[in-house]
Amino acid sequence: MKFAFAAAAIALAASAAVSAGPFQALQRLIKFAETQLESHGAIYFITNDPTENVIMTASIIGDGTLTLAGAVAAGGRGLSGIPSPISPDSIFSQGSIQASASGQVLAAVNPGSNTISLFSINPKIPTEITPLGDPVSSEGEFPISVAFNSNGTKLCALNGGAVAGVNCFTVDKKLGLVSIPNTLRSISLNKTTPPTGPAGTASQIIFNDDETKVIVSVKGAPPNTVGFLAIWDIQDDGSLSPEFTMLPTVHGAAVTFSMTPIPGRNALLSTDASIGFTVFDLDDPSKSTLTPIPGQQATCWSQFSQKTGTFFLTDVTTSILTEVAVDENLNGSIVKQYPLGPGAGTIDDTIATINGNDFLYVLAANFTSVDVLSLKGRGQAQRLTALDFGRPAQLAGIPVNPLNLQGMTHFLTQ
Repeated sequence: MKFAFAAAAIALAASAAVSAGPFQALQRLIKFAETQLESHGAIYFITNDPTENVIMTASIIGDGTLTLAGAVAAGGRGLSGIPSPISPDSIFSQGSIQASASGQVLAAVNPGSNTISLFSINPKIPTEITPLGDPVSSEGEFPISVAFNSNGTKLCALNGGAVAGVNCFTVDKKLGLVSIPNTLRSISLNKTTPPTGPAGTASQIIFNDDETKVIVSVKGAPPNTVGFLAIWDIQDDGSLSPEFTMLPTVHGAAVTFSMTPIPGRNALLSTDASIGFTVFDLDDPSKSTLTPIPGQQATCWSQFSQKTGTFFLTDVTTSILTEVAVDENLNGSIVKQYPLGPGAGTIDDTIATINGNDFLYVLAANFTSVDVLSLKGRGQAQRLTALDFGRPAQLAGIPVNPLNLQGMTHFLTQ
């Protein structure tokens, strides 16, 4: 089933006025049209439903808040891993959907179809996305994370199932994704499709800052194994080195999850669901550090704010947002913590800069909503509102299960 943008958008915009009468419904539709005109960008996430994976979109308006805009079929089926314990975070990853500002493109995984889908983004109305070519095979099983290079001309994907590893593609504006020779590389994870997790599963794929390497984070399964980074060199012809270099996590850590580059350094902040977060020094791994987060239970996702110069980490179990800083010696510290509601199931997030201000968007899976926080300065995050998408999606005929939801990325109007 495919959802037309216009029809879904009208249903989503009007649904809140179902019981309010025709005049109020008309007012809400007019308000919806106005916010589309003043849109400063869009956020995107996936339903990852096994019947059909759907990309949900919302417009970002001038004050950083959101208006639900529409939905489009991702071109494949969703599939969830087998969680232990049961909770949101269906594919145990960060980066299941990613947008490229330079390339004006959006990519999403279809874990149940073992495919990657590519879309062009209308830079003036970013909630409008159009398929580019057909979905392509990830050349593995259970694709969970994707990453664009800086100019949006290349995409690499991570598979996390029984056939696990990476594969890279050229982004062609007519053909879609075209596989790059000699980039299909494997990682032995000893997993099924779908995998049991999150322990022992793959987490995220990224390019390093100078785009000479592709890096994958892999969780350990304590007490038997510890997490690590798998690092491939990118050759002059675009191929990947035949084998990866393994960089084990810091002593005392185990469940390596996200990777967020630290500006100005060849280093990564990585959440660790077993203890807090680590900082990987890629120049000198002996200088990598570990910072526990007291009371944490499953700290998994991370984003960096240019405005505050700090990182924001989400915990799916406690639903507490933790703001942290990293100093010039790569030592971490906790700035402040922000409860987002017991049982919210906070997972993927993204940070967008609107009119010189940073806003954090957090997918609260159990509440089928997106929390919006203003990041005015270090230690000054403030929750503004939450966008409810569960009931509107239901009225528009879009299946939404909190245990399937995943991903969060954004694109700003150009």
